Amino acid sequence: MPLPRTRGTALRQRLAELRGPDVPAKALDARALAALAANPGCSRRAILDGAGVNKAALASALGSPSAFGQSQFALTRGNAFEAKVKADGGAELLRLVHDKLDRSAEPPADARVPDLTASGPRGRTARTELELREAAAHPGAWTLLDHPMLALDVAGSPAFLEPDAVVVHPDGSWTVVEIKSFPLLDGSADPAKVGAAARQAAVYVLALEEVAARLGAEGEPAPRVRHRVLLVCPRDFSNLPAASAVDIRKQRAVTARQLARLTRIEDIAGALPEGTCFSPELPAEELTAAVESVPATYAPECLSACELAFHCRARSRQEGAVTSLGRPVRAELGGLTTVEDVLAAARGEAGDPDDPAVAALRRAAALRAEALEAACR
Repeated sequence: MPLPRTRGTALRQRLAELRGPDVPAKALDARALAALAANPGCSRRAILDGAGVNKAALASALGSPSAFGQSQFALTRGNAFEAKVKADGGAELLRLVHDKLDRSAEPPADARVPDLTASGPRGRTARTELELREAAAHPGAWTLLDHPMLALDVAGSPAFLEPDAVVVHPDGSWTVVEIKSFPLLDGSADPAKVGAAARQAAVYVLALEEVAARLGAEGEPAPRVRHRVLLVCPRDFSNLPAASAVDIRKQRAVTARQLARLTRIEDIAGALPEGTCFSPELPAEELTAAVESVPATYAPECLSACELAFHCRARSRQEGAVTSLGRPVRAELGGLTTVEDVLAAARGEAGDPDDPAVAALRRAAALRAEALEAACR
């Protein structure tokens, strides 16, 4: 549900204050949103992304620059491949959709490729929704939306998302298309990269489902958003496109659940001290204090998903937090939250002996001592 106008305006003003004077907001894209959903307990990332703070510039200002992100070469190569896939009115792209997802339909011959040009993200979002509504009025036809704009409410703040393409099938259903520059080798790709693409596509599917729900509320049957997306990549080491259908039902369910767990941005912003600002132009000491005023939930997975990961890792290690060793280790240790607590429990200096985690640590410490004693004989 959108915020009331005055309340939403106040929140936008507050988020602008957090960015700093005259600092433009950095758009929250699907990749960042998928990473945020993977770590919903991190209030620091939630408020920084919600306020549109450039976390790469912030990390550099804090003295912990991040190497996270794509190289310029990879971006150029990806853009060139996407242009090739969409050439000739998306003929090759539509052929791949037909071949991998909808062979029972008529082959795409004269597909509609509407112009989605509009002013600003809100205008483009409205234009996309209008064209999706128009596609429903042309049953039996294929429609290709090239870089549509979708909106998704994230913890009370709208995020504008831009999938590579959305295809409307002749039966009126919608498919998300993800175009990536990593190769499909012998019909398969790097599982980690495919997983990241699936999580990103799941965000687009959730946004499309909100559009479908609005169209369905007008009395017409709600369009079906397909939970199998099309992943298009270069075949082997060529620049020829190949495609694979990816079932993202699991990723969609997890992402929806995690986004629902996110604390509302306005609640986090309201708990911050007055005058808090995350502008990279601030003195290092003042900027560090501002960042540390928001709790973070660091895990090693953050290194591949967040620009502030190196800064948060250093703080986590200084505090001796067991989360720096990974979420599985943290889950096994129960109420023991620091490395110091774990070592004290293992030595028998602290901890409840009836606690399974404490008992396991003491048993492990005893076995280690026996092994060292045997080795010294």
